[in-house]
Amino acid sequence: MSSSSLEHLELELGLSGVSTRYQWRSENGSAFPAQFLVIDDTCTADQAFKLARAGTYLIWNADFQNARQLLQAISRRLDKSLKRRDLAQGRTLARAFDEFREDQKSRAQLLGKLLIPVGPDHKIHLKRAPLIEEAAAQAYGRDVPAYLVSLRELQGVISAFEWRKKGVTIDLSECGLAAFKIAPHFGVFSPIRGEYLRLVASAPLPVSLESSSMAFDIGTGTGVLSLILALRGVTNIVATDLSPRAIACALGNIEDLKLSCAVKVIQTHLYPTDPSTHHALKAALIVCNPPWLPAPSSGAIDSAVFDPDSQMLKGFLNGLSEHLLPQGEGWLILSDLAEHLGLRSRGQLTQWIDEAGLEVLGRLDIRPEHKKARDPNDPFYEARSQELTSLWRLGVRR
Repeated sequence: MSSSSLEHLELELGLSGVSTRYQWRSENGSAFPAQFLVIDDTCTADQAFKLARAGTYLIWNADFQNARQLLQAISRRLDKSLKRRDLAQGRTLARAFDEFREDQKSRAQLLGKLLIPVGPDHKIHLKRAPLIEEAAAQAYGRDVPAYLVSLRELQGVISAFEWRKKGVTIDLSECGLAAFKIAPHFGVFSPIRGEYLRLVASAPLPVSLESSSMAFDIGTGTGVLSLILALRGVTNIVATDLSPRAIACALGNIEDLKLSCAVKVIQTHLYPTDPSTHHALKAALIVCNPPWLPAPSSGAIDSAVFDPDSQMLKGFLNGLSEHLLPQGEGWLILSDLAEHLGLRSRGQLTQWIDEAGLEVLGRLDIRPEHKKARDPNDPFYEARSQELTSLWRLGVRR
C-alpha cells in the first residue's frame, strides 16, 4: 500500500512494464487519494468493500468488465449496510431528507473509490475495456495526459455520450410547437421533466414584447427555454450561464436548430450587462428555472437540482426589477417540493418576492408526471404526491 499527497501518481500497470504518471480527475471535487492500493481479480468484493470503507482508493489493474462486476458487488454490500430510515420515528420530512442526502453522499463517495487508469488520449489499456475516446473527449477535452478516474464517473461519461448521440425529444405539439431534439452534454442537466417546459410554451407572452423583442434566459443549461421562446417568435434572446459546459451545450443545440440569429449565449453569472458601458441590460421577458431544492450540491449535475441557501433563486429575484423593461415580466419556474419537504416555506418565497420590489401578476400550475410522484413506496411520497410545478409571472411593484 502506498500513500501520497501529490496530484499525480507514478504507477507501473498492465503488461507494458512501463511506469506512467497519472493525473487525478474528479468531477465532484473529491480530494486526491491519501491512501491507494493497486488491485486485480484476486481481491474479493468483501475485501474491496472493507478497504473502501476504511478510506482506501482501489486502482483496478485487470479485466475491465470484472471491475464493473466488482462495483456492483460493492454496491450491493453498501445497500445492505445503509439501512432504510423509518420516517415515522419522530423525524420531520426535512430531517429525513437531510439524512437521505447524507446517505446518498456517503454512497457516492464509497463507490467512487474504485478507480480506472486511463492512458493518454483517453485509451484504457485493460482487457475488454470499451473504446471511450470520443465520449471522454467530449467530457474532458482532447489531447490529455494519462489520468485516474472513478469507474462510477467513467460510467456517467459513457452514459452522457450515448444520451448526447441519441438526443432528447422535446414534444410540445399540444402547445402548438413542432417537436425538436436537444443534445445534453456531460455535466449539464437534461430537461427530463417536461411539464415545466409546457408552462413556458403556453404562458401568454407579455405585451411589452411587442415593442421590445428582448428576452433573457437566466441559467440556460441546455438552452431549452431559449429554444422554446425562439420557436414562439421571440427574436432577440440572451441566454446566460456560468458553466463552460452549459455554454457549449446551449450553443450546440441552438446551432443545430439554426436559431443562432435569435439566441445569443453569454457566459456570466445571472444577468447580462452592456459590454461597452457595463450597465444593466433590460428585457421585456426574463425567464429562470433555478434549482428547486435549497440544499448543498456535491457535483456538476447536482448543482442543477440543489441551490445552497436558495442563492440563485434569491439572486434572480433581487436583480429582476433592475433588468425588466416597463410592463415587462419575469417568469420564475419553480417546484414547490421544497415546501412539502419543509426545506422552504411559501411565506419565505413570497417574502423574497416582496423584498425584491416585485409583485405576482399571475401563476400557472401543473402536476408532475414522473414515476416517483405516483409511487407510494417512495420514502418521500407524502411530499411528492402534493407537488406542483409553477410558472410565477412577476412584475415590478407599482
